[in-house]
Amino acid sequence: MHFDKNFTFGTATSSYQIEGAHAEGGRTPSIWDMFCDIPGKVYKQHNGDTACDHYHRYEADIQHIKRLGVDTYRFSIAWPRIFPEKGKYNQEGMNFYKKLAERLREEGIKPAVTLYHWDLPLWAHEEGGWVNRDSVKWFLDYAKACFTELDSLVDSWITHNEPWCAGFLGYHQGVHAPGHTNLDEAVKAVHHMLLSHGKAVEMLKKELASSTEIGITLNLSPVYPKTDSVNDALAANNADGYSNRWFLDPVFKGEYPKDMMNLFSKYVHSYDFIKEGDMEAISVQCDFFGINYYSRGIVEFSAAHDFMHKGAYSDYEKTGMGWDIAPNEFKDLIRRLRQEYTNLPIYITENGAAYDDTVENGRVHDHKRVEYIEKHLEAVSELNKEGMNIQGYYLWSLLDNFEWSFGYDKRFGILYVDFETQERIWKDSAYRYAAIIRDHKKSHSLQEEIAQ
Repeated sequence: MHFDKNFTFGTATSSYQIEGAHAEGGRTPSIWDMFCDIPGKVYKQHNGDTACDHYHRYEADIQHIKRLGVDTYRFSIAWPRIFPEKGKYNQEGMNFYKKLAERLREEGIKPAVTLYHWDLPLWAHEEGGWVNRDSVKWFLDYAKACFTELDSLVDSWITHNEPWCAGFLGYHQGVHAPGHTNLDEAVKAVHHMLLSHGKAVEMLKKELASSTEIGITLNLSPVYPKTDSVNDALAANNADGYSNRWFLDPVFKGEYPKDMMNLFSKYVHSYDFIKEGDMEAISVQCDFFGINYYSRGIVEFSAAHDFMHKGAYSDYEKTGMGWDIAPNEFKDLIRRLRQEYTNLPIYITENGAAYDDTVENGRVHDHKRVEYIEKHLEAVSELNKEGMNIQGYYLWSLLDNFEWSFGYDKRFGILYVDFETQERIWKDSAYRYAAIIRDHKKSHSLQEEIAQ
């Protein structure tokens, strides 16, 4: 595999999944603190109260990041640390992220910061959450505080991480916080998230006149029909509309897909929440496009399902999440994005795999994760040979962490975390990723020497 000299290697985390310190530094609860308390929602009722204790251990964690040799580290800010109450700014909460960003910079690591990775303040939820259009204003107040305090330290901003999860898993399927099962709510929530994205981009660029790069991250999964039948083709179209096009079309084309608006209309009472100027705001020009990729989807027709599709059997090798390992389909996805949607520089802002890791004599031999990472990095390398302009790759995740509704049962980290002692142990995948980065830098440094 080969990467251009300026290709960016990184790793990523998110606030609720690693920070802990749930009641320290002025932080108040988020919807995930609430959700974890509901019996049956999270594996063994685990929660993020302590998680990886990153809030207290960030200095040591930065040394692990430095040792990996990555160019950049992607983390998210916990909104309830910044605005623990409506309209009440908390400087102590902001100071934590200032220290984190400053220390990263001192170690030569560029901070890539996500504003929203699902931990909506509980106070906002109690006023209607993302279903309430006022959420756009609350988000902009929060974004402005972050931009004002941190922009000089940040290398790139991401407004939202995976609004599909926050919107559809949270408000429609009910398996993520806040745990609602109402498509009418979900579609409104997604609209307000996307609108807040567009308005935050405009604020950073126009009102604050910043030159820092900003974009959004969508989780995308190419969908394939089980057979060539008309029914399965319909199923794949609808699954693609629900998972991909409902987000891609507004962000890049300034409209929601009409076929899905039709399909949703059985449950969405009206689309009058889309106000004049909203779609222009959502489709604002960004500096880059972030993609989280883990797997493909394969579906078959099902008349019993609301949207006429259900998951189909696949004989692909799978990760510990039961997800197909599909690097070739990842290439299909990127080619489609280039043909149909955008020429923006692409960053793979998350890619990785969960497996049941065990420690043996102080080592974790996660060869399946090593293979997964290598296959997907090779795919990135091959895509760039085709001119697809993927400018960076963030491996998910730096640490084993709180994996949302799966609690601590699923491990995505390249560093093993013993949640009893908080010890970090490098897995084989961490050593392999560090070697890939080291080889990349060495080869370009050698080329420069030869050129001189």
